Amino acid sequence: MDAFTFYNPTKLIFGEGKTTTLVEEMVVYDRNVLLVYGGGSIKHNGLYDTVLEQLSHAGCHVTELAGVEPNPRLTTVEKGIALCREKNIGFILAVGGGSVIDATKAIAVGARHDGDIWDVITKVETPRDALPFGTILTIAATGSEMNSGSVITDWERNEKIGWGSIFSFPNFSILDPVNTLSVPREQTVYGIVDIMSHVLEAYFHPAENTPLQDRFCESILQTVLETAPALLNDLNDVSLRETMMYCGTMALNGMTQMGAKGDWGTHILEHAVSAVSDIPHAGGLAILFPNWLRESVDVNPTRGAQLATRVFGIDANGKEARDVALEGIDQLASFWRELGAPTRLADYRISEDQLEEITDIACGNGIFGHYYRLDRADVLRILHASL
Repeated sequence: MDAFTFYNPTKLIFGEGKTTTLVEEMVVYDRNVLLVYGGGSIKHNGLYDTVLEQLSHAGCHVTELAGVEPNPRLTTVEKGIALCREKNIGFILAVGGGSVIDATKAIAVGARHDGDIWDVITKVETPRDALPFGTILTIAATGSEMNSGSVITDWERNEKIGWGSIFSFPNFSILDPVNTLSVPREQTVYGIVDIMSHVLEAYFHPAENTPLQDRFCESILQTVLETAPALLNDLNDVSLRETMMYCGTMALNGMTQMGAKGDWGTHILEHAVSAVSDIPHAGGLAILFPNWLRESVDVNPTRGAQLATRVFGIDANGKEARDVALEGIDQLASFWRELGAPTRLADYRISEDQLEEITDIACGNGIFGHYYRLDRADVLRILHASL
């Protein structure tokens, strides 16, 4: 395996009923708080009132930033930064899913950065500090609650870029599965795909001697495979929501990539797709990932076959590794399709005449991907196969 340094300072507060521990966490933080949330679902399920009550008990003065988009916009981040400076905000609380948390990370860093936050996101400049922030998670999906990563879209430039910093880890994250009970079926499916995609990105890496990392990944995938059908059959089962929430966090908090840097080419490609079409991130991943797997199968057929046998139960007796790997890919695609995930870019009205623009964006910085190096021709083949 590769040499590595692991760092994750986020305090994870996990379990049913843990939302009410917010008042205890706020004791050590500034009471001038920016509350960041999305389209208002937290007001319908009662979480908004609970959070405000907790903040009131903690003696906090609250400024609100509502309406964070599913693919959070640079303009929203800039609005949040301006509010932090105008209101002398000392702490930010993100209540929502990955998009709300991603936007909050950029706001927290931008509020303490003298330059343009987009220069930080595009890695032109390096951040030196950030406002402290916490999160209350409302959907199991991105893992943003326990990592430093963030994805922000500049719609004017048609750019959707992932970035991160040692300053963009949440100080604490409260994960109460009750807060995910109101997530509708479609969004729950997207979360499941997102979780599995993060694990698959980590699983396909060029490092050698990674038996424990492989088992980490495989166990998360197996747990999701076992849990997802039951959860979609009963969206009000708190125990199943709890399991999926934990899977989402463990899929992308750094544990699966210690000593083995994952590929992440499919995520870069999906960011290009949604930068043009603004589709749900996990919807794009559900379409693209099986085709990336088929395109990359010859890089290391043995690794693909290992995934197929250990996770999807494919019988490898008397078969070539490549054929076993392909059977596993078909099984993955079938599983996502049965959950109700999209299968073609055409499902989002993406047409062939948009593929060149998507490819231009994806290949803007040249060849990408760590396990399978994608060039322009590779990208176009995957996109055409995904139509």
